[in-house]
Amino acid sequence: MATFAIGDIQGCWRTLVRLLSRIGYERRRDRVWLAGDLVNRGPASLEVLRWARDQGASLVSVLGNHDLHLLGVALGVRKTRKGDTLEGVLEAPDRGDLVEWLLHRPLLHAQGRHVLVHAGIPSRWSLDLALELAREAEAALRKDPRRAIEAYGDRSMTRWDGGGRRRERLTQALRGLTLLRTEHPDGRPCDGFSGPPSEAPPGCRPWFESRPDGPIIICGHWAALGLRVTGRVRALDTGCVWGGRLTALRLRDDFIVRQRSLDR
Repeated sequence: MATFAIGDIQGCWRTLVRLLSRIGYERRRDRVWLAGDLVNRGPASLEVLRWARDQGASLVSVLGNHDLHLLGVALGVRKTRKGDTLEGVLEAPDRGDLVEWLLHRPLLHAQGRHVLVHAGIPSRWSLDLALELAREAEAALRKDPRRAIEAYGDRSMTRWDGGGRRRERLTQALRGLTLLRTEHPDGRPCDGFSGPPSEAPPGCRPWFESRPDGPIIICGHWAALGLRVTGRVRALDTGCVWGGRLTALRLRDDFIVRQRSLDR
């Protein structure tokens, strides 16, 4: 049995099918971890979601920012944006089942020496605190998803120590775990920056530079960072939806397989 982690798919269904064939994935034998952002910008979000849902216990997928955006649109608390390609999911006869499946995905998954998250973990948070905040946010999403998505959209947050009232903790968890790329020295994310680390705004640094110890963190979200398999970080967003590649990493030995995009 092998466990493969795969970076941001974003509706790149044809590329995913080819990559799964190349790694020899078999549902009854292997496991797949998806680093979030299953949907949007690519042409076949519906096919990706249906496949992921149907893998059952063979698949773990954390929520990414595009997945949360889809939930917000489906629940009527967010508007579609230029470049969205969510129509197939929103108009599907099984839309309700797919939305419910997404609502029950974790924000953070820890197993053995590996942690799976979409964007990253703010440097001021311990792993225990990150897990605590993730579980709180997951419960909030399932209990009152509209209110949770509204908290996710709150850009006014200034507290990033994992503390505060329930709403503050919820916003920190949802935004920190799905949007983080670079951060200020006090832990605040540098909102809006998506370029390569060398072009980060003054005072902003990659979130993982302050996490040299601890578990191996597998993430996606940062296409401009590209593939990074160093130290305690395994960054797997290699820009498939932008014409790049879709990357799979075998957890036991960091063996890498990259498939060029077939969806552009």
